[in-house]
Amino acid sequence: MFATPAAPPASRLSPALLRQNAIIAVGASTGGTDAIKEFLDKLPANCPPVMIVQHMPEGFTLSFARRLDKLCAMHVKEAEDGEPLLRGTAYIAPGHSHMRLGKGTQGFVICLDQSPPVNRHRPAVDVLFESVANLAAPQTVAVILTGMGKDGAHGMLQLRQGGAITFAQDEASCVVYGMPREAVAQGGVMHVHPLAQLGDKVLDVLRLPHERAGA
Repeated sequence: MFATPAAPPASRLSPALLRQNAIIAVGASTGGTDAIKEFLDKLPANCPPVMIVQHMPEGFTLSFARRLDKLCAMHVKEAEDGEPLLRGTAYIAPGHSHMRLGKGTQGFVICLDQSPPVNRHRPAVDVLFESVANLAAPQTVAVILTGMGKDGAHGMLQLRQGGAITFAQDEASCVVYGMPREAVAQGGVMHVHPLAQLGDKVLDVLRLPHERAGA
């Protein structure tokens, strides 16, 4: 299912040069399992937390997360309700629940619920993106990957309007250019890049300004 991973980019960024309290939010559907793996391959072990919604049936997300955990520098796990959002961890929404960003007494937490499907999906990308937009848009980098339909487009627009930096996978590298196309059409996307470049582009905006300038 997955290609042999490249060497983990664990030293790509030092903790002192990462933007504090940043969050990465990712949505994907058709073709997304391979796209998420390639995206996470570029992220270092000390990366800010990554929240991921991949349209996938219940029962598959746990094995998907465990497989990624063996291949990526970051710790990858299936999300659990109420757990804190931690640097160095990527959270896969379980196939039975929506995943939202919540606020606990000591910081951000994962919130799961089984409310009705949105855009015919549970988990839905819009549910994640809209929750992040409500609590943490200015410190968020959002990425929408290959997928059919329009899930995530409205939430990505909310994120951009709230001050997030937003990316979409380009048409040529998508298995299905549906979700990214809708997000672009609705005005929520600031940058469009091939899948192979997205991880590096996200890392670049996470660097502090003096590091990007080469200081």
